[in-house]
Amino acid sequence: MARTPTGTITSVATAFSAAKTVSGISNAAEAVVSATAHGLSNGDIVEITSGWGRLNKRAFRVKGVTTDTFVLEKASTTNTDFYPAGGGAGSVRKATTWVQGDRTLNHSTSGGDPKEVNVKFIESDQEFTINDGFTAIKRTMSMDADMIDTPFYNALRDLTEAQSDTIIQRRARSGAISLIPGKVALNEDETEDQGIAVVKVAINGNSRTTRYGA
Repeated sequence: MARTPTGTITSVATAFSAAKTVSGISNAAEAVVSATAHGLSNGDIVEITSGWGRLNKRAFRVKGVTTDTFVLEKASTTNTDFYPAGGGAGSVRKATTWVQGDRTLNHSTSGGDPKEVNVKFIESDQEFTINDGFTAIKRTMSMDADMIDTPFYNALRDLTEAQSDTIIQRRARSGAISLIPGKVALNEDETEDQGIAVVKVAINGNSRTTRYGA
């Protein structure tokens, strides 16, 4: 069943737990992370740093928790060309505080598209395309300028000033969520949109979006 974006809630992580050392990550359809006494619970949202570039700086939901291991839900690491065995060690930190947005509009996403290099060898009259990864993800939105000094506005302003890594979560009315780790840029110069004064917010992604169904 199709749905509209109405009712979608945007939140930003403003605090994280101390990073825990990750001693290893398995090659599996859903990666199992080894981290002694990690203290995580099922459903926690975490940012992972890893020696595997394709997993590094991504955000995931946690499940399958034991004392010293947990599963990164939907993190497939089965391909050992991309995830060489024994190479995933790093750290993990939990998003401990979320601040919910209010009176936002004009949400838009760009990037995440394949990058391409067009090649034509001199002896051939045929050009071909080589895939070269993906473009960086960027999200933008506007916010009622009169939301100044509210918790969400202040959180965005503080994150902009510090330029610290965070996680942005969007939760649809259906319960589906998307997570993007990145940095926030709040432009406090007022402009007009739909007849009201607004300020602009940009989220520059550090890595790929992770999505979960309802």
